[in-house]
Amino acid sequence: MSGTTASAPTPEESARDLAAQRDSGFFGQPRGLLPLFGLELWERFSFLGMQAILALFFASTVHGGFGMSSGSAASVAAGYSTAVYLVSVGGGWIADRVLGSYRSVLWGGVCIACGHYAMAVPTHGSIWIGLALIIIGTGLLKPNVSTMVGKLYTTDDERRDAGFALYYMGINIGAFAGPLIAGWLGQGYGWHWGFSAAAVGMTFGIVQYVAGRRHLAGRREGPESPLPPEVMRRNLRLIAVCAVAVVGLGVGLALAGVLTLSVGVDVLTAVSVVLPVVYFVWMFRSPQVAGEERGRLRPYLVLWIASVVFNLVLFQSYTVLALLAADHANTSVLGWSFPSTWYNSVMGAAEVLLAPVVAGVWVKLGSRQPHASNKIAMGTVIGGLGYLVMALATQGRTGDWQMAAWWLLVSFVLLGLGDVILETTGLATTTKLAPAAFSSQTMALWFLSLALANGAQAQVVKLYGNISDPLYFALNGGFAVVVGLVVMACAPWLRRTMAPVR
Repeated sequence: MSGTTASAPTPEESARDLAAQRDSGFFGQPRGLLPLFGLELWERFSFLGMQAILALFFASTVHGGFGMSSGSAASVAAGYSTAVYLVSVGGGWIADRVLGSYRSVLWGGVCIACGHYAMAVPTHGSIWIGLALIIIGTGLLKPNVSTMVGKLYTTDDERRDAGFALYYMGINIGAFAGPLIAGWLGQGYGWHWGFSAAAVGMTFGIVQYVAGRRHLAGRREGPESPLPPEVMRRNLRLIAVCAVAVVGLGVGLALAGVLTLSVGVDVLTAVSVVLPVVYFVWMFRSPQVAGEERGRLRPYLVLWIASVVFNLVLFQSYTVLALLAADHANTSVLGWSFPSTWYNSVMGAAEVLLAPVVAGVWVKLGSRQPHASNKIAMGTVIGGLGYLVMALATQGRTGDWQMAAWWLLVSFVLLGLGDVILETTGLATTTKLAPAAFSSQTMALWFLSLALANGAQAQVVKLYGNISDPLYFALNGGFAVVVGLVVMACAPWLRRTMAPVR
């Protein structure tokens, strides 16, 4: 975790960054937003397209599925998502100290594409290899592409929140299209055809990212805070030895019957709890973090916890809600049947439509818009309401029952609105509050909130099917609403300690 003082950019790099920040060629935003917008569109197309069918694949007994119980399938899928976001910490460190943001994102995209191509091969072994590659690649890509969006703006640029909202709209175009195509292919023709669609989508994303690189601010040839060569070699050797040791230990324990899938998921949950605690303590104590920056980390911790709670309910849309829809949702319109995974596209569609509206509202309000902490609290409350709707929808249902489509539609729209408000604000706020020496790593810390949310989900979903559906959804939704209201109550302190950041 060692590092050095950030090296100064060259005059050419500074001039390019300034030109990119002053540019307004993409709907009033810097043109560099377009390749990042497109990359995340295709990355989310591939990731969430696969995510929409992953729990169903693990639960399926046909087309090469693993035949797990619903609770186990949801838990393993959540464990995979936990690993994806845990690895983002390493991706942030590699960008800051070794590769730089641009190269980290590029190599991350290549790993993701290779992982999806591996999953297209219909063998159980290729599934685990593919998931491992996607975990590594997403860890490199996710925190660093968001950091590159932040570099397109100066700290006081009021276009920043609107820019992140447009960027998030690109994400959700992919979130809309992925389940439609991968779900249709996976449920209709075989799971591995759905995985193939994800592979092709990620390939498109890499191509357009490279084509638009000249418009990116902060696209340096190397890292911003590079390690000295000897320190870099020592750290890389240590990482390689640890990786080999962990893999070897895991394989040995698995062959001995000690490390089962359930135990592995529990280990990931434990790591998702411990790692953010260690990371926050390290950043609070780091001599590279100035006193003023340290003061802003305290309110950031509160907002980070709200993100954990919101995403605990959000990510269950790809596990519990996907399984509920497959078993009980109406999947026909005027005699025409559609895959149950298409319900997952509703949230993406809602976010595509709502993101520009939210962005327009923030721009219209200007300096009168709600404080970032209130935006995040609002998103958490709205997400909780989405689950309380499902508590009503499942009340009194027993046996082989069928749910009217509008229940799921309302739930997904509320989750989508909450996601637009919370995540766009969270990403923008992270880039504002990040200590200068830890820009990419603080974004990785934001994604650790998603890791912890998935780690908690991996345990919570084990209750699905063991307690009544109304109680399950009421507990999840009610918890999110209460946490959002608590953050709202803390608004005066949050505004004071985050100042001058809004």
